[in-house]
Amino acid sequence: MLNIAEGSARRTDREFSQYLFIAIGSIAETQFALYIGLDQGYIDERLFKKLYEEATEIGKMLSGLIKYLRSSQDHRPIDRLGKTNPQL
Repeated sequence: MLNIAEGSARRTDREFSQYLFIAIGSIAETQFALYIGLDQGYIDERLFKKLYEEATEIGKMLSGLIKYLRSSQDHRPIDRLGKTNPQL
């Protein structure tokens, strides 16, 4: 989530999407940590599956956002409400 916040301060969709890719990497790290937690007995199988599936779903949403940002014909500066900001 912090990668997304940091990326939202970037000036273009292309720069923002780079931080979204980093966030997807963080999801993979989290999923790996879930395996460790399961193996060490910190979490049970039910919780592992729930959290792993939620992380997977968030990754899919981020991938969709990246695809949307990358498909945009222009990469002009925008504010994070989705409007072009001509002052940037």
